[in-house]
Amino acid sequence: MDVWRRLLLAVVCGVAVASIYAAQPVLRPMGRDLGMSAELTGWIVATGQVGYLAGLVLLVPLGDVVDRRRLIAVHLALTAVGSILTASASAAWLTFAGLATAGVFAVVVQITVTYAASVSPPAERGRNIGFVTSGVVVGILGARVVTGTLAEMWGWRSVYALLAVLSLGLAALVLLALPPEQRPDRPAGYGRALVALGGLFGQRVFLTRGLIAFFLFASFGTLWSGLSLPLADAPWRMGETQVGLFGIAGLAGALGAARAGRWADAGRAAPVTGLALTLLILSWAATAQLPWSLGLLVAGIVLLDLAVQAVHVSNQHLLTAAYPDRTSSVIGGYMVFYSLGSALGAAATTAVFTAHGWAGSSLLGAGFAACALAVWAADRRLPLVGANPRSGQAGARHARQEARSTSR
Repeated sequence: MDVWRRLLLAVVCGVAVASIYAAQPVLRPMGRDLGMSAELTGWIVATGQVGYLAGLVLLVPLGDVVDRRRLIAVHLALTAVGSILTASASAAWLTFAGLATAGVFAVVVQITVTYAASVSPPAERGRNIGFVTSGVVVGILGARVVTGTLAEMWGWRSVYALLAVLSLGLAALVLLALPPEQRPDRPAGYGRALVALGGLFGQRVFLTRGLIAFFLFASFGTLWSGLSLPLADAPWRMGETQVGLFGIAGLAGALGAARAGRWADAGRAAPVTGLALTLLILSWAATAQLPWSLGLLVAGIVLLDLAVQAVHVSNQHLLTAAYPDRTSSVIGGYMVFYSLGSALGAAATTAVFTAHGWAGSSLLGAGFAACALAVWAADRRLPLVGANPRSGQAGARHARQEARSTSR
């Protein structure tokens, strides 16, 4: 895959995921506009995550049935519809309907990742997944910078209007610039794809990586959905633009993990996961200092996003290598854990902050990270049949054995 197509796929991921997370730095003005109390504003982000969860279960398996290139274009167009509804809504329920719609079709991210995996040679799969997945993190964190600036200039609704325009433009560009997939095997029907998705949840490697993702993104959501609240309070009293600029620190950390795909290609996905989760816990010791030190906060953000991206890329590489014949279903199922974790972090952090301040939110985020590390450590202690459990490649072989036995 050439660099321009990789870049296009990364931009698609970034714009799609931004439609879910764009509200994070403007929770307070959105909450005031919608007449919501402060402790409930986390549900503005969580609504998109709930829609995203529905899309993962119902829509992502379509990627194993139909041409993914066309599916990407259709989902982008429908994501634009949700953004338009959010931007133009005159009532709170319409805003939430728009956010949920955008969330449902933002699963174009998973179709895009699996498209990249399917057209990549095996030796380059991890690198390409890492590059395309970087668009997700850039979208989540870059949206904070852009959202804050646009909200102060033209109001929070302008953000969703811009996302609608970008989504429609990308839909047309995907059809023009990307080739259709060449699938030598006959795709399974939609019903069989759904059944295969359900069967994954009983397989050890899939379940382990899914649980790690659940706690990983609960920790991630705790930081990014709650960060704007203490920064807007004393002693900092920052506006939306200033709060959004902290996304730059997150981008630095996420892009610093660009080599995670190459490490996964070399069979080091398992040890990289353990090291990254340890760094994630340590990052919360720094971000907890927010009331006294912005420098330590920035360091913690960089470390947190470095760790999250490294684990996320390693997880996806391991799973797509293990299930090459149903990559859409396996990534969709994996992202169910992602979505549930993100929604939990977004909803919980605002409630905990209201009751216990930023110290409470920091303990919450560190606790989620510790749970992810515990899942990883427990899996490492359990032996794999006929393989070395300390090898990322062994984990993939084990998952492939499970997949074959399930299909019989």
